[in-house]
Amino acid sequence: MKISLNSGNLGEVFSKLAIANREFNALHPGDSGARQAVHTVYGGAHLFKSDSAKKLGVLALRSLDEYAPNFVVFAKALQLEGWEQLPEHEEKILKLEPVLSENPEGVRKERHPAWLAHTVYQRVREKLEREAVEDFRIDFEDGYGNRPDSEEDMHTELAALEVAKGMKDGTLSPFIGIRIKPFTEELRDRSARTLDIFLTTLLSETGNKLPDNFVITLPKVTITEQVTAMMDLLALIEKKLGLAHNTIKIELMVETPQSIINSKGQCALPEFVRAGEGRCIGCHFGVYDYTASSNITAAYQSMDHPSCDFAREMMRVSLAGTGLWLSDGATNVMPVGPHRPDENGNLSEEHRRENIETVHRAWKLGFDHVRHSLKHAYYQG
Repeated sequence: MKISLNSGNLGEVFSKLAIANREFNALHPGDSGARQAVHTVYGGAHLFKSDSAKKLGVLALRSLDEYAPNFVVFAKALQLEGWEQLPEHEEKILKLEPVLSENPEGVRKERHPAWLAHTVYQRVREKLEREAVEDFRIDFEDGYGNRPDSEEDMHTELAALEVAKGMKDGTLSPFIGIRIKPFTEELRDRSARTLDIFLTTLLSETGNKLPDNFVITLPKVTITEQVTAMMDLLALIEKKLGLAHNTIKIELMVETPQSIINSKGQCALPEFVRAGEGRCIGCHFGVYDYTASSNITAAYQSMDHPSCDFAREMMRVSLAGTGLWLSDGATNVMPVGPHRPDENGNLSEEHRRENIETVHRAWKLGFDHVRHSLKHAYYQG
C-alpha cells in the first residue's frame, strides 16, 4: 500500500526538529569575519603605560637590527625554506638586495629562496614599524603577583588612567583588556575589587567609553559557577556605571585539566561558554599552568608537549562553529643574550657570538611553536 505524506504530516514530524535546528544554529553561528588578533601580549599591570605597545615595537626593531641586520641572517636563523642556498658573504648579499627590492616578482621563480627570505624579512620589519602589538592584556595575575590591597588599588587606578590617556592619544593596541585574578575563594574578592576600580576609573575619565575591542580575561576557570559569578558581577558593574547590559566582554583561560573534563566526565568548555550568556568571545590556552596541573615537570613543560595537543584539540572540537576565538599559549624562552656590554659599551667577540646564538635559538624555537599552533588551527597565540 502506498502512503502519501502531506504538508500536515511533515509539519508535525519536523516541528520539533525545526526548534532544535534553530537552537543549534544559534549556538554555532560560525566565524563572524571580524578581525582576530594574531597574538596577545600579557604585561604586568604595574608596568603598563599608554604607549607600551609602541615602545615594545621600538625594542623589537632594535633587536631585529642587532641580531638580523639583513634578510639572509634572518632566514638562516629561522631556517626558512632554501636558507642553505643563500649567500654567506656580505658583498654578495649587498649585490642581491637591490635586485630583490626593485623587481621581486621578476626573480621569484629563479631565485625563490632569496625572494622568500627577503619578502618575509621586509614584511616583518614593516609590521613592527606599523603595529608591533595587536592585542595587550594588562595583567593583574601571574605577571603581577599577590601584593597588598593598597598597592594593587594604586596600580589598578594608574593603569586605568594610562588606558584613558592611550585612548585620547591613539597609542593603544587595536585590542586591549585586563586579566584579573581567578575566582577562587582566596582571590575572588580581590578580583572583584580590581575590576570595579579599573572600570570606574577608566569610564569616569573617558565619558563612559571603553576602548575598542576591550575584554576582561578570567584565568584558571575550573567550574561553571565561576563564570556565572563573573556574569553577575559584570551586570552589577554595568548597572552601577550606566552601561548597557552585556557591554563588557570576557575571555576564559583554559589552564587546568578540569577546564577540559569536569567531574562528571564531560567536556566542560561548552557549559562554560553557555554560562557566559553571550559575553564570552574567546578562550586562551595557558600552556605552563596546564602542564603543571597535569604533574608534568618543568623540564618538559613546552608548547608542543602531547598533553597540550590533547587540550588544544578538545578546545577546538568542543568550540567548533561557535565563533569563539581560540588563542594558543606562549614560548617561555626569551630571545635575550646572556652577556651585557661593559661600562664602555664594549663586548668581546666571544660574548657577542654567544648572544647571537642564544637569540637565534630562541627565535627559532618561537618560530617552530607558531608553526605548531598554525598546524593545529590556532591562529592567535
